[in-house]
Amino acid sequence: MGQMSEILVLYYSRNGKTAQLARLVARGVEEVAGMAARVRSVPPVAPVTERAAPPEPDDGAPYATLADLRECAGLVLGSPTRFGNMAAPLKHFLDTTAADWISGTLAGKPAAVFTSTSTHHGGQETTLVSMMLPLLHHGMLIVGIPYTEAALKRTTGGGSPYGASHVSGTSDQHAIGDDERALARALGTRVADVAAKLERGA
Repeated sequence: MGQMSEILVLYYSRNGKTAQLARLVARGVEEVAGMAARVRSVPPVAPVTERAAPPEPDDGAPYATLADLRECAGLVLGSPTRFGNMAAPLKHFLDTTAADWISGTLAGKPAAVFTSTSTHHGGQETTLVSMMLPLLHHGMLIVGIPYTEAALKRTTGGGSPYGASHVSGTSDQHAIGDDERALARALGTRVADVAAKLERGA
């Protein structure tokens, strides 16, 4: 059996819903033959750092390294929304990738994005689109969710052509719905499928 190619599912999560989406995306990745998901998170940041984050979190996915980017066949990036943009910890990690940008580490690889917000109009789509910008600068191939996915037409929660998403409620009271789950898995499957086709030269 040959070595599996890996899709990096990289996220920051504050209250756990973005982490849940990440696991659903990873399940979708692993529905594609020959593909595996490598799930990684990033540590929190603060205006004044009192102490360094431990090398591994107490729970959840391990923290990402730049080697994870270099070794991946594709990337799916997730973050809660912060004023219509990705959260600072994920942006901080991306800001450390200049050497990989110069060397073209990620150029030509497929990428996608996902997010979680408190409300329907809490900046889901602007967050998804703004997360694409650094990926485009890296030369990545952006993969969205087409309307051939039936759940995209049915969803009353999250999910858009720009990426998977979840509406958690102002008190984080909403569980991830069936359509949101289906779209997160579909996004992972699409990125893995594109990566597999690129590797085969199809």
